[in-house]
Amino acid sequence: MKTRELHNHHIDSTIWNDFTFRDDDIIISTYAKSGTTWMQQIIAQLLFNGAEGLEVAEMSPWVDLRVPPKAIKLPAIEAQSHRRFLKTHLPVDALVFSEKAKYIYIGRDGRDVCWSLYNHHLNANKSWYQALNDTPGRVGPAIEPPPSSVVQYFNDWLEKDGFPFWSLWENARSWWAIRDLPNVHFVHFSALKADLPGEVRRIAEFIETPIDESRYGELLHHCSFDYMKANATKSVPLGGAFWDGGAETFIHKGTNGRWRELLSAEDVARYEQRAEAELGRACAHWLATGEIAETDYS
Repeated sequence: MKTRELHNHHIDSTIWNDFTFRDDDIIISTYAKSGTTWMQQIIAQLLFNGAEGLEVAEMSPWVDLRVPPKAIKLPAIEAQSHRRFLKTHLPVDALVFSEKAKYIYIGRDGRDVCWSLYNHHLNANKSWYQALNDTPGRVGPAIEPPPSSVVQYFNDWLEKDGFPFWSLWENARSWWAIRDLPNVHFVHFSALKADLPGEVRRIAEFIETPIDESRYGELLHHCSFDYMKANATKSVPLGGAFWDGGAETFIHKGTNGRWRELLSAEDVARYEQRAEAELGRACAHWLATGEIAETDYS
């Protein structure tokens, strides 16, 4: 059940309050920078049988992003005639949850998330700040440019519970609590990297979309990082206009573990202790590795 609203420079959770679900809706949920765009590409390829040149960012809007406002966004979503696949960054308790929809939650180690967030934030341009800070409806403080040090950015993010964005812990914790519902499917970023063909098959089964084996190789090619990087303007909001370097900057490296070169052993321990305290041992282990622990499944 929805128990609260979440507002900030990016998010207006009230948009979901007026959303009308369809029986076959697919909702892609992540904290942020956890493989959202990758999953949108996968779902688009499954629904459209490996088609070339799909305008995925336009087809799969971020519902709770507060710009454009819901008076513009919701009619555009309602007008879609294809099977809808929509994006959210909300924790479950701030989201309207429907038994009709299929929910896919993607997790990623928080340290990798933060490194990717830093690149996202560092390369944001003036138009990005204007859209988030200067348009009507912002609740709370404006978002400011990041510090010059990614380690400082990480420390601020960890110590201030997701600053300057939102809490990873409450997001992951809320979805973990409903992981066993029949219309919820968990995917980990590392699993997509390790076994994309197998993960895509499991996703197809979950959303009840048959795979055309004669097109499967082309479909997987269109879900590869190299293909998405080369065709980034199709997958990135507004074709990447909000970032210096364009859409290719938004789809950055997709690399895990970059934090290992810069974080101290004390930094790593502090993160891991915080993760376990916030999430519990089993969820923290899954978020870091993609593995379901055999013990302490709590």
